[in-house]
Amino acid sequence: MATLIHSISDHSDDVNYCAFSSSFLATCSLDKTVRVYSLSNFAELPYSPLRGHTYAVHCCCFSPSGGVLASCSTDGTAVLWDTRDGRRLAVLGQPHASPLRVCRFSPHGSRLLAGAADGTVQLWDTESLRPYRSGNVKDGSLMACAFSPNGNFFVTGSSSGDLTIWDDKMRCLYNEKAHDLGVTCCDISSHPVSDSENEFRYFQMASCGQDNKIKLWLVLFADFLGAELKYKCTLNGHSAPVLACAFSYDGQLLVSGSVDKCVIIYKTSTGNALHTLSQHTRYVTTCAFAPHSHLLATGSMDKTVHIWQLDLKQSCAGSAVETESNVAVEDWSEEDVSAWLCAQNLADFVGLFKINNIDGKELLKLTKESLANELKIESLGLRSKVLQKIEELRRTMTSGSVPAPDEFLCPITRELMKDPVIAADGYSYEREAVEHWISTKRRTSPMTNLPLHSLMLTPNRTLKMAISRWLETQQK
Repeated sequence: MATLIHSISDHSDDVNYCAFSSSFLATCSLDKTVRVYSLSNFAELPYSPLRGHTYAVHCCCFSPSGGVLASCSTDGTAVLWDTRDGRRLAVLGQPHASPLRVCRFSPHGSRLLAGAADGTVQLWDTESLRPYRSGNVKDGSLMACAFSPNGNFFVTGSSSGDLTIWDDKMRCLYNEKAHDLGVTCCDISSHPVSDSENEFRYFQMASCGQDNKIKLWLVLFADFLGAELKYKCTLNGHSAPVLACAFSYDGQLLVSGSVDKCVIIYKTSTGNALHTLSQHTRYVTTCAFAPHSHLLATGSMDKTVHIWQLDLKQSCAGSAVETESNVAVEDWSEEDVSAWLCAQNLADFVGLFKINNIDGKELLKLTKESLANELKIESLGLRSKVLQKIEELRRTMTSGSVPAPDEFLCPITRELMKDPVIAADGYSYEREAVEHWISTKRRTSPMTNLPLHSLMLTPNRTLKMAISRWLETQQK
């Protein structure tokens, strides 16, 4: 399910944090630097490393547009950097010069939140570069923060174990003792979840702490009602303090990193642990998912950052909610389309389809051109896969026929494979199709667009036998 595709060993001390934009990966360290890498080939950018902090850099984050990178440090400053050339745009000093532990841009990019060791919570206006609001937690240091999807609220976590919900006017709306020995990280999924007891939209939040636990919460953000936090469940699996947690962009997966040196990937709908990654040799301090893909970065006190590619065939299996048979496809809601995408192993596209308001009617209208030009799906293999599933949906609307299992179809041609081979990206393709792809499209994966580290193709005899058996059952 999780394939290690790249490792970074450029920092000379503990890696404290890593963050993605749509184009870059940023990492920061006790070595006082911030490093920036291209997602196309994971090469470090010419202006990297960024030097300017005088002490350890604890956190970094990209603005929503990806044009600005923020970092904060023990030196009591948050620095804004231009991601085009690495130019330092501003230095924002914490009022009491207390070490800054965490920083986060609001979803619209108009605010930067910075949390300090003395418990100070500071909101900065990113246009005027002036302080906007400030507040303080009751006890302890500020260790974690996360914005609500609309940006009107945010949550902080402290070393005293409290989770606190604030509005953008810095009013404390709700406080909950969450982790006995202190909160280390928190994250909020951008996708609402249904709650049978209430008509309002709740969002999932995860928190982790020194008590070895990860807790899932349902949080309500409502301008006219304030805020509400409801405990959902506790995820077990780590044997030591959990230092980091993060949702995937579609909210289906949750990843955590711990002092036990392990990374665990959970399915949020069930709380089941899908995979445990044990490649780091010291404490795992940070983990982050890329936007609009299931690319995962994990960082550690072993001075390395690992990049992983996740296969959703297992993680999304059974997670979709079946659409009632009496609901015509053209009447599907956006949520119905999301459920259908998951059922077709296309969960990577849930966020993209939601952003473009794709409901049943719009789904049936999609073409090869609209997938490329309007939805900006660059990979030919992925475009073909989506289009094939839509065509199957159209056919089943009229004939009710059952299509071949998706794993039997070549991702490039979307036809039943006759001579399947495994490429270096871990995917199986029809030999002729992938050989043609490699000869004309350079050494990149048709599924991920990432570089292929080897051009070796291994016959997938198990898959070939499975396809043969399936064909025999269809002829009976």
